[in-house]
Amino acid sequence: MSDYQQRFARHGAELRAIYLELYHDEHAYDYFCSMLERMYGQRSKALRALDAEREKNPHWYKDQKMLGMQLYTQCFGGTLNGVRAHLDYLRETGVNYLHLMPLLESPEGKSDGGYAVSDFRRVQPDLGTMEDLAALTAECHEMGMAVCVDFVMNHTSDEHDWARRAKAGEAEYQQRYFFFDNWDVPNQFEQTVPQVFPTTAPGSFTWCPEAGKVVMTSFYPFQWDLNYGNPTVLNDMTENMLFLCNQGIDVIRLDAVPYIWKQLWTNCRNLPQVHQLVRLMNLAITVVCPGALLLGEVVMEPDKVVPYFGTPEKPECQMLYNVTTMCTTWHTVATQDARLLRHQMDTVFALPRQYTFLNYLRCHDDIGWGLDYGFLRQFGVDEVAHKRFLSDYFQGKCFDSEARGELYNDDPRLGDARQCGTTASLCGRETGSEMSLRLDIALHAFLLTQSGLPILYSGDELGQCNDYSYHDDPLKRDDSRYLHRGKFDWDAAARREENPIYTALQDLEALRRTEPVFHADADVWTLEPYNDHILGIGRYYRGQKLLALFNFARTPQTAYLSEQGQFRDLATGETLYVQSVPLEACGYRWLLQG
Repeated sequence: MSDYQQRFARHGAELRAIYLELYHDEHAYDYFCSMLERMYGQRSKALRALDAEREKNPHWYKDQKMLGMQLYTQCFGGTLNGVRAHLDYLRETGVNYLHLMPLLESPEGKSDGGYAVSDFRRVQPDLGTMEDLAALTAECHEMGMAVCVDFVMNHTSDEHDWARRAKAGEAEYQQRYFFFDNWDVPNQFEQTVPQVFPTTAPGSFTWCPEAGKVVMTSFYPFQWDLNYGNPTVLNDMTENMLFLCNQGIDVIRLDAVPYIWKQLWTNCRNLPQVHQLVRLMNLAITVVCPGALLLGEVVMEPDKVVPYFGTPEKPECQMLYNVTTMCTTWHTVATQDARLLRHQMDTVFALPRQYTFLNYLRCHDDIGWGLDYGFLRQFGVDEVAHKRFLSDYFQGKCFDSEARGELYNDDPRLGDARQCGTTASLCGRETGSEMSLRLDIALHAFLLTQSGLPILYSGDELGQCNDYSYHDDPLKRDDSRYLHRGKFDWDAAARREENPIYTALQDLEALRRTEPVFHADADVWTLEPYNDHILGIGRYYRGQKLLALFNFARTPQTAYLSEQGQFRDLATGETLYVQSVPLEACGYRWLLQG
């Protein structure tokens, strides 16, 4: 038996049961199985060898040596071959997990940053070709790097071939989307479905004049929601996903995965069928290309995203984003009060250790203020007023704020807005202050202290600030997220050994790679520092204990800890007892015992 046949023999019964429970269509299931075998047949010998290697080490992505970087091809290298030419820089920086932001073909002017795909088998022409992508992933594999790309599974561009044929009136292709003859059913959906972008793209449906019908568009009018109630959609989209895996993609980021199943009189979010679909896609990867895995984009609190991990016996996504910790971290920067962040970390640390989160300070998207206002209410915090304060703070409007950011999707009616800016600019590096430098480094130390896979955004390792030139680009100026999507500064990279953020990160990353206490199986908990300005995290693994302390105040503070014995400051080499530990303003300490 081939490797494929052995894997299908192990998982085929479950795959069949889930598929037929969803669709009750034997013919569609038979096609699905034949497609899986065909995609396995197209997998290269090198990728099959990588599959075999990773089957022996299925938790390869949890290694403490893993460090990710997220980048736009056009900003970093211009083209895929340009990125390939700079792989030595990434390796020197310590990166071994490369997330290439959307690069599949999308129409200019209505691409939503590449999230409106018109062809899942073609790279955006100005970035290169699918052959260039395969060559890049092959070289990454030779250098020990994994590659992640976005798979936009909820919708296609309205210029995708399926959409064009639907516009032309072909019923088969209209059935791949949600088409309605009039507004009656769409209006019923609107009663229970929340709007994704109420100010920039209100509503969840759009009139299609070519077809003379209404089509579901949850995000933007040019992004047509796919109907996963139709098995042909699942079959063809799974094949598209496996096609990308066969180009050497190691991690498939499932974009907007909670939205993929729609049902009238629900909110069309996180429905049970979503989990069946994700499990099917996981099984497809398991039997065809087990060296690859799924990363779910699920923007909810950690305890609520847990179902998307599945179970140890029946996994769905191997990794999920830790989005709530990210936004809570910036709340803590603005308020200088670590109590909510500690509460957040307690929730994360209480989850089973096999769950792997991607941790990050910022990404390509905006920062939303989806905080735990129930917890904050006990301190007299009003949600609307607090969101306004955070928006003002990160625009530099508060007297004590050095932050420089811009708003995204501002909704004055609800007092709600999201925030844009690079890590350095939100820390205040545009002012040039020493405190903003310390804050930037301390936040990265906090990122590397957490359990999971840390992800840097390209340029943050150099302290790159906002790019305001997007205001002059007619295709970008209405989307403030381009503020933090500027071109990579290769001149600054050439001087990186003189850059205090880069050198500090190099030292931190080296410690994380080598010290056993950063092992994925370490026990992790929050410390009581008896100081609301300070967040404390403890880690323990095989006789080593780390006490990590982060001062969010703009003044020096002291942490008071109930610990015994001597500890060594990994940054300074200083040895100290830890009953009372001084921290400089916006400073941190990594204290190791054992």
